Amino acid sequence: MNRVRIKICGITNAGDAAAAVRAGADAIGMVFWAASPRALARHDAAVIARGVPPLIMRVGVFVNETPEAIAACVGEIGLHAVQLHGDEDAADYRSAGAPLIRAVSLVTDADVARAIAMPVDVTLLVDAHDPVRKGGTGSTASWARAAVVAAARPIILAGGLTPENVSDAIGDVRPWAVDVSSGVESAPGVKDVGKMEAFVAAVRSL
Repeated sequence: MNRVRIKICGITNAGDAAAAVRAGADAIGMVFWAASPRALARHDAAVIARGVPPLIMRVGVFVNETPEAIAACVGEIGLHAVQLHGDEDAADYRSAGAPLIRAVSLVTDADVARAIAMPVDVTLLVDAHDPVRKGGTGSTASWARAAVVAAARPIILAGGLTPENVSDAIGDVRPWAVDVSSGVESAPGVKDVGKMEAFVAAVRSL
């Protein structure tokens, strides 16, 4: 199996960002959606981003934001990728100024077919279905359907991953990367260093 990359999402402060990097994360995610308990203002995100080593990906998570506002965030904060987690059409966000990650939920076989058919330059993130909270819920995505998509194209697997189940998830799905938020927290938006270290160790042990 190729090396599975790790994104730790919902970072809300510089200390947690540094701890995620020390634990071995390949990417950190920062949420720019006011309704999230992990929401960040641009200024705070810029402060966090300045302390992240240049080879660690900085991903901005957005929900139904305009392409213009996202492009401004990309430039101001120095984001390496834009994660669309609402009802956006990725084709409308080519001007965002960074590669696109599209969150998808696989509730039906039709969802699987639509995900596989998405443009190849858009990276898919498979998350649990939650039309209200969007992500970071701790609910598990459909691993069986995710595996079908992962066999056709690289995916990031999210949704309910923890240090205890991530090894099984990788074995079942074979994703290109995994994404964790609530599974390594002591409270929403507060990362637990021990859980982050255990999560990375579980992935790296494969």
